[in-house]
Amino acid sequence: MTYGFEDEHPSPLRRMVWVFPDRESSRAVPKWQKAFWFAYKAVADELGLTWTSHAPEDVAVDRMGRGSPRVYVAGERVTPEDTLFVTSLYSLPYQAMDVFNQYALFSVLEHSGFYLPAPPSLSAIANDKMATLLYLKDSPIPAIPTVRIGTGRDLGLRLYEPVLEKLTFPAIVKPTGWCAGWGICMAHNLEDLRGLLSLAQGGETTVAIQPYLGRNTIDFRVFMVDGKPHTVARRTPPPGAYVANFGRGGGIEYVPLPTELADALDYFAERIPIPFLCVDFLYDGERYWFSEIEPDGAIVCPDHDSAAVVKRQRSIIEARFRAYRRGHTQWLGHKVKEADYV
Repeated sequence: MTYGFEDEHPSPLRRMVWVFPDRESSRAVPKWQKAFWFAYKAVADELGLTWTSHAPEDVAVDRMGRGSPRVYVAGERVTPEDTLFVTSLYSLPYQAMDVFNQYALFSVLEHSGFYLPAPPSLSAIANDKMATLLYLKDSPIPAIPTVRIGTGRDLGLRLYEPVLEKLTFPAIVKPTGWCAGWGICMAHNLEDLRGLLSLAQGGETTVAIQPYLGRNTIDFRVFMVDGKPHTVARRTPPPGAYVANFGRGGGIEYVPLPTELADALDYFAERIPIPFLCVDFLYDGERYWFSEIEPDGAIVCPDHDSAAVVKRQRSIIEARFRAYRRGHTQWLGHKVKEADYV
């Protein structure tokens, strides 16, 4: 199911900058560019915008005087009127050293007056699975029961044992802040779990533990634009697997919005009022469970073999960018009113 959105006012926005830690493998970069960056750039071009990806260190700020900061991206001056930044936290293991730089830069940009469609305050909530579930604890669709355990030098003392009292097996064990389905493992018993925790200890990785919902569990991702459902993707694990992410071999098809989810989406729109948001649910064959949110949720496969899939993917990107432009226009209007009032 898709919904149409029209831009209401012209915007001086000219540039969208995606802040992303630049630590990708030289072999993986062309694949990433083909699958996402080129698609984003192509759609932005059609809308009369530029889209670029920059590492945090590409942004420099001059605040030598008492006036507004002067911000530069790769040596080029940008202003709150002509540029917005997509600031969603990324924390895969090879990006761990970038987390503070990302978070600090998001705050600097926010207080420099830039419009951030995904505000810094949302980064920790969305990045830590337990924080997500607690922030959205009143969800009409119940959240998956979850245990959160931090690992480190004292793991051997088993101080985490009290939180395992109600845990059942088999259980899914996964990092709290990774993405794309990576790091997800199955623990069939307590000994398996202790072994996985000891491996996580090597990188001091905090993990979330959840009951396994069964081999027929499927994943529904709802792409929301301006608080309304735009597209629903149903993702199915490949045979013998328990992760439905496309990057892990899962299948995808676009489906109508399940009736059971329709009324719940207003709750997420109210609690997270941003222009673009992905909300993920799991269905175990009998009931739906709320899983997670993605403020920078990726489209699944923009270079898919199916022309229909490619068309749908591009419609999601276009709707997202148009929503950003509308948000930027409204934000500038609020700023002007405030300035006039003062």
